[in-house]
Amino acid sequence: SDILSAIVTLDSQDPKTGTKKHLESVLDFACGSGSLLLNVRKRMGAHGIGKIYGQEKNITTYNLARMNMLLHRVKDTEFEIYHGDTLSNDWDILRELNPAKKPVFDAVVANPPFSYRWDPSEAMADDVRFKNYGLAPKSAADFAFLLHGFHFLKDEGVMAIILPHGVLFRGGAEERIRTKLIKDGHIDTVIGLPSNLFYSTGIPVCILVLKKCKQPDDVLFINAAEHFNKGKRQNQLTEEHIAKIIKTYQLREEEPRYARRVEMEEIEKNGYNLNISRYISTTNAEQEIDLQVVNQELIELEKNIQEARDKHNTYLKELGLPPLV
Repeated sequence: SDILSAIVTLDSQDPKTGTKKHLESVLDFACGSGSLLLNVRKRMGAHGIGKIYGQEKNITTYNLARMNMLLHRVKDTEFEIYHGDTLSNDWDILRELNPAKKPVFDAVVANPPFSYRWDPSEAMADDVRFKNYGLAPKSAADFAFLLHGFHFLKDEGVMAIILPHGVLFRGGAEERIRTKLIKDGHIDTVIGLPSNLFYSTGIPVCILVLKKCKQPDDVLFINAAEHFNKGKRQNQLTEEHIAKIIKTYQLREEEPRYARRVEMEEIEKNGYNLNISRYISTTNAEQEIDLQVVNQELIELEKNIQEARDKHNTYLKELGLPPLV
């Protein structure tokens, strides 16, 4: 959550300039107990956000989120948590059909359920959130969650979402959605995280950073999958690991085997597959061997061996013993 909250609070067009002074609104459409929203608020300061919006389907967790806000001294006028189904979009404020009145958010963050099975109706194909991209498959609603959040993102806003690695390379409907998002220039950064980070699943996950208006034409890939501390039951990201990811995103830095900016032409050649291993080599480079240096070292070794043998044979001769050949 530290990574997501840091990314969405940085300036969208020029992250190098640092954290924004103010966010009008932030949305987490699968907010759970509200910890991610509170993390964004912590980074912005108590008065740095106009209003916090969250949605949660589970009634117990929804009540926990509301309680969590109040316990962290967020006034009831400063947040709105809704109990409802994100995918069916039953929250009245998000169902505004007039484009001029459509609610949009400076920051959208989410850690939705991974590869959630859903059953979209035929009418959903015409839903404003999905009609330009198509529906995510019934077996995995990952892109449905993504498109929901992206629809309500401001033009100058930033969205950061945690998803399973499969969204980077799976085919079919997901490939069509991914391809359009890339072609339209909306995918800004792909961050690969280690496996076994969460209690609920051991699968490797990624963070996708999306923007409606992004400056660079390239996509930044960050391979943080090998940077973690191994725990007994879970892998953990230390403060140093998290800071490195955030700094790399902020400065858009390249580093061998860790981060690389990839042009659209290369992504197109790879069939709009965003699998990180296609763009960042994770194998150690073979060490170049200088044969002249190695040959000289062998000559020196042979010389040292001969000198040692001659010295040893001198002692053997004094003792009346046969020499070493």
